[in-house]
Amino acid sequence: MGTSEFVRRGGLRDARIPAGPVRTVSAPRNHASPALAAAALMMFYDVLVTLGAFIFAVWVHYIALRYMHNFRGTPANLFPGVPDLGYLLGFLLVLLFVLRRYGLYNGVPNRSGAHEQRLILQACLTAGVLLCGWLYLMQNLAVSRVLVVALILTTAIALGVRRAVWRTVRFARYAKGVETRNVVILGTNQLSFAIGQQIEDDYYLGYRLCGFLHAPGTTDAREVPADRILGNMDRLRELTRLHFIDELVIAQPCPIETVIHLLEEAHDVEIDIRAMSGFYGELAHNAPVEYLGAYPMVALHRRDPRFAALFLKRVVDILLSLAALIVVFPLMLVIAIAVLVDSRGPVFYVSERIGKRGRVFPCFKFRTMIRDAEAKKRELAKHNERDGILFKMTKDPRVTRVGRILRKYSLDELPQFFNVLRGEMSIVGPRPPIASEVAKYALEHFRRLEVLPGLTGLWQVQARHDSSFARYIALDTAYVENWSFWLDLKILLRTAQVVVKGTGS
Repeated sequence: MGTSEFVRRGGLRDARIPAGPVRTVSAPRNHASPALAAAALMMFYDVLVTLGAFIFAVWVHYIALRYMHNFRGTPANLFPGVPDLGYLLGFLLVLLFVLRRYGLYNGVPNRSGAHEQRLILQACLTAGVLLCGWLYLMQNLAVSRVLVVALILTTAIALGVRRAVWRTVRFARYAKGVETRNVVILGTNQLSFAIGQQIEDDYYLGYRLCGFLHAPGTTDAREVPADRILGNMDRLRELTRLHFIDELVIAQPCPIETVIHLLEEAHDVEIDIRAMSGFYGELAHNAPVEYLGAYPMVALHRRDPRFAALFLKRVVDILLSLAALIVVFPLMLVIAIAVLVDSRGPVFYVSERIGKRGRVFPCFKFRTMIRDAEAKKRELAKHNERDGILFKMTKDPRVTRVGRILRKYSLDELPQFFNVLRGEMSIVGPRPPIASEVAKYALEHFRRLEVLPGLTGLWQVQARHDSSFARYIALDTAYVENWSFWLDLKILLRTAQVVVKGTGS
């Protein structure tokens, strides 16, 4: 979910904190925009689809040659030659160029699916005609025309299907608030209200409007309802943490000194800043024009998105979780039977946990406690061995006999590989808290909710038995701020040691 579902349920108190020191930067940092990264990813998918269409076309070509061989004596050859691969590369480059020229790699998909399908067909035919012209000019008779026709048709069909599926899935997720970007608008004038209305009305844009901020030093009449105004610009830091804000849009001109201060603040809280095109030409020199719906924008600041690293992390999560589920499936069957035999109740324990950006999701575990464990937790609160808001007992009477063994070797968490496959968790990350814990968070604690929760993390391998809540938060925050693929690998290796030694809870 793109925004905090827990916030919308009223689980947070409205805390205010001082803005804190602001670091001076000489110039705003501009990284690759999210739209550019999304376009590169879509191009990559289209390359894969085109290569798959080529393989299918080769198979069709082979079948056609076999048919001709049976009746006309034509030899059948399954594998394309080097010239075929060279012309495929040319076809692919032209196709990507034409698709880009037609606007099919824009950050926001075309609202009309039929129009998008027509553009795809037109792009494939254009690339196919240029390929045929190339073959004619080169007087190349070695490349089969059957293969060329099959390539054009299969590519058009494959890209059309991929785009249709992508649109359906993407729009469905946007409608539910999943993977949307949280936006706050600086300004309360008529233009600010119009931009906010488009964000709220056109969910397919992939944005969610959190609210508006007063633009300092402005005299325009206020057009935004009072209940949608979150406050002044000095609340940006705390609002960023509470609402997981991704981007601030400047829709009302304010003094240049204010904008410079805002860029310095954005550097610290790691959010993007865009302004209406033409507002601050001196700060957006040569910056490309981007569109938020119908409104032209220029980027004034970009945070480092680390798209490649996060994409690699997701790929590794999927591969590792699939492999783990295949390997441990027999063990999971044995555990399920043991849980049923040991005590009355379901095999799995499903609890609502707070995940990335406040998303509420069902977390799966093997049941390790008696059925009325939550009811008895209040009676055992005085025996809590941890400070702060966490609960821990060395000899918890609610834990079953099988449950103690499962917890010692962390086997009760094996079903959470399904959460990883569903995209709700990662292999490595902070542990997902329950709602009652998050309700007691101070503002700085929300930092740990900016990433996917994990099966294991820095706290689990370094201070699992440390009763300090401050230590727990400090390690999770350190992981969020210093995350890298190699840090995940080190944590995985340390986790394996913990599991083998049986030093779990």
